[in-house]
Amino acid sequence: MGIVRQFAVETPYLRYTGDVIPPSKAHAARRSNARALGLVGALCALVGSVFVGAAVGPAAAAKEGTGPVDVLYAGSLVGLMEQGIGPAFDAETGDTFSGFSGGSDALASEIKGKTQLADVFVSASPAVNATLEGDANGDWVSWYATFASSPLVIGYNPTSPFAAALRSKPWYQVVTEPGFVLGRTDPATDPKGELAVEALTRAASEYHQPSLAQLTTGTSGVYPEQSLVGLLQAGQVGAGFFYASEAKAAGIPTISLGSIHYQGEYTVTVVNRAPHAKAAQAFVAFLFGRLGRSILDHDGLRLMTPPKVTGAGKVPRALRASLRSK
Repeated sequence: MGIVRQFAVETPYLRYTGDVIPPSKAHAARRSNARALGLVGALCALVGSVFVGAAVGPAAAAKEGTGPVDVLYAGSLVGLMEQGIGPAFDAETGDTFSGFSGGSDALASEIKGKTQLADVFVSASPAVNATLEGDANGDWVSWYATFASSPLVIGYNPTSPFAAALRSKPWYQVVTEPGFVLGRTDPATDPKGELAVEALTRAASEYHQPSLAQLTTGTSGVYPEQSLVGLLQAGQVGAGFFYASEAKAAGIPTISLGSIHYQGEYTVTVVNRAPHAKAAQAFVAFLFGRLGRSILDHDGLRLMTPPKVTGAGKVPRALRASLRSK
């Protein structure tokens, strides 16, 4: 099947202009093994129907990939990976993205415990990679690239009875009101949960609001990272701690934390002994390529150019050029 090149096309997730036609729809399942079949149908539909304002070049043969790539990634990247990076990677390379999301610390534990096979690991904190480095930790990671960051914010449901107050009053006064449910992730499994606890503890001191510190205790309002967006959108949580890029991808309005500044920092690595090492390297190269970076930028991630590489001497030779400044 030919793939149309040199075009401009709008999808529900992102407007792409370039060489690749991504699927027009992407499911939100945590595992995306079925994407290859959906991609074929979506490409056919788009090739036959979307040409408004497009300059269509000669058709090119579909690329044959090296196989599937299992990517374990931070739950704050669900929308980005499942609706943006994954489909575009499939179309660009012919490989098959298969994603599994969760708290970064929890995913690292699953890699170490061999309960999840991983070719690529994308975390939301450089520190998580240390738990997979060295013989004592199974020697799963030898290098990683820190490639983007995103500030911690409060995202809220615009239909919440507290929405107007969040827009007009200091957040630290509103979140302690009776009946307010402030969602956060588990600090034991997710770096964002750790940042939320730090932000509340610091705000309690800076703003002289001791009741904020009480929100860091117990399990009330604590949810799995990959579930918090859905719970907020369903109205089960009025507001929660998110990364700004995560909220943007989900269409969630946000407010800043004022003088409290924290951020997530995203890293990527090819896991040692990856079952699909060649496809894993292709995924990382795509992530740092022109289209991959444009998708990351569209979601509001603050890209690091060049990415900060830890353990540069262990980077596979095939990836070294991709990790240099563009």
